[in-house]
Amino acid sequence: MKSAIYFSYFFWSLTFIALGQTIEPIKPLKNNIDNRSKTRVSKYLNQKKWNDLFPKRYGIGIKDSLNNNPDFYSFKTLILAARLFPSFLSDGDDSTQKRELAAFLANIAQETSGGWENAPGGYFKWGLYFLEEREVGFQYAYNDTSKKNYPGIEGKYYYGRGPKQLTWNYNYGQFSDAWYGSKDSLLEHPEFLSKDPLLSFASALWFWMTPQFPKPSCHDIMTGKWIPTPDDIQKGRLPGFGATVNVINGGVECGSGADILKTKYRYQYYQYFCNYFHVSPGDNINCSFQKPFGQ
Repeated sequence: MKSAIYFSYFFWSLTFIALGQTIEPIKPLKNNIDNRSKTRVSKYLNQKKWNDLFPKRYGIGIKDSLNNNPDFYSFKTLILAARLFPSFLSDGDDSTQKRELAAFLANIAQETSGGWENAPGGYFKWGLYFLEEREVGFQYAYNDTSKKNYPGIEGKYYYGRGPKQLTWNYNYGQFSDAWYGSKDSLLEHPEFLSKDPLLSFASALWFWMTPQFPKPSCHDIMTGKWIPTPDDIQKGRLPGFGATVNVINGGVECGSGADILKTKYRYQYYQYFCNYFHVSPGDNINCSFQKPFGQ
């Protein structure tokens, strides 16, 4: 399949050249940092709301021991990152966009939560508390050697970092290619995600917006662009927040018929943000009866 795609691209490249035209290469995301385009994030969030929703975020709730940044997950950085992904919150009506924002925030909040049942201020005030996965070491290298296109580097660990807690060598490699124009940058230096706030937020939005076959993008799920196949439907994979959980961590959190504690909190986070934005959560919030994508 890939060979056919590459051949087709090569054929059309020759055709364009023969016609005296050239194909513009895709620019690395980092080349667009000075982009002054607007983002709809500002339509639904501002600094005051950000402070209200994430008062314990990394650098504020806990000292940033890696960078001494007093506000690593700042609202300003979120806006800068969102400008690089203009389709984020741009599809559908206001309710659709609010649900997408609620789903995005719910997932990054749970991925980085420092809360517990009786946490001061309540569990939901502790999102974005952590920058890196707390379980580190050789067994958490997350280097899938079957992914030959994105070979991990010996001694480098691809554990969760940033708002989405980007994990695995192949995700680091793909995002590195999108950001730098080279897969090697983050494969060789995965720690960059813990040093650069913009890169960190961009990794979360890149993962949200990018489909990885057989998984659709979370953006397409929440905006109704993803149309489930008959096989998806037969296996319970339907549009809604539950399918975004399936994309992010389906092998652990979906399909067992029962919810583990962190998954319950993930659903509750989504309800919390939907209530905050005054929008109904929609259908298919749960993934406990969805088979993971690829099964």
